Amino acid sequence: MKGYRFALTLICTFLAVLAFVGQASEASAGEREPWNDPEYALIVDAYELNTIDWDLLVKDKRIAAFISKASDGLPESFTCTGDHAGDSVAHCKTMWRKYAVSRELFRTRRMVAKANGLLWGAYHLGRPGNPIDQANHFLDYADPQADELMVLDIDGMDSTQFMSLDDAQIFVGHIKERTGRYPILYANNNVAKFIGDHSSAYPVLSRLPLWYARYKPDVDGIFPMGNWSSFAMWQFSSADNCSLRRCPYRVQGTLTDIDVNLAPVTKAQLAKIWPQGDLLPPRLEAPSLIASAPQALPPTPPKAEVTALNYQDF
Repeated sequence: MKGYRFALTLICTFLAVLAFVGQASEASAGEREPWNDPEYALIVDAYELNTIDWDLLVKDKRIAAFISKASDGLPESFTCTGDHAGDSVAHCKTMWRKYAVSRELFRTRRMVAKANGLLWGAYHLGRPGNPIDQANHFLDYADPQADELMVLDIDGMDSTQFMSLDDAQIFVGHIKERTGRYPILYANNNVAKFIGDHSSAYPVLSRLPLWYARYKPDVDGIFPMGNWSSFAMWQFSSADNCSLRRCPYRVQGTLTDIDVNLAPVTKAQLAKIWPQGDLLPPRLEAPSLIASAPQALPPTPPKAEVTALNYQDF
């Protein structure tokens, strides 16, 4: 009887293993997961109060950069007089302390990150409200240096929660006016696709380098999208697809579901282009080879025009 039970247990275990292997193979079929390529640089981005153990984080030599949340919408007044509807003096003072601590932490993080050889960047979460005031708020908060990346984060198309795309154009234009360079754009697939499909309506936004958020095993077939031939960075892991049991990529010293991003270049290549600041060239469509009616051949265009027609890589 014992031998029978042992044999039955062995068979059940074997079948369970086969089922697990089959499920794993099916889950990985067709999944590229390019973040597993050690040549690609990885970037961590975090909210202002996420805990970070820097001693552990810097042990991961794949991590090339750290991007921190800086400002969020319009600046607060923090007068704390109690004359604002629904706001008490005590609550105002509590929010002021949170703001002061987060700003001090931001500057400390920047110092620690750069001292450990990481590239540094900061982002502004765009909200409804005056875009010039928001741009000034970001610059005052982040105080971006020439070697640091600037980002405008547009999280969605709901204009009651997030900055409108028209205001986003004003925001990035003011950043350019004050700093001499443009930020890059963070957007999910819905926002990026809308901008890409309406690039003529958003001639500046559609030519900012794209930090693309999409939590899939790959983004094959997504690009080109409007003026974007590809992404500058891809946020492939976040709380949306990372849990205690499974996560695309774990970064020691951070929350289990910290945002992780991929740059399609090596760490050395990323360091050379990191601060960004320029608009992408417009992506030109190939000229049609089908004429609507027979007609005489036009004169040979000047050399500069021929060059422009052949410029299809963007």
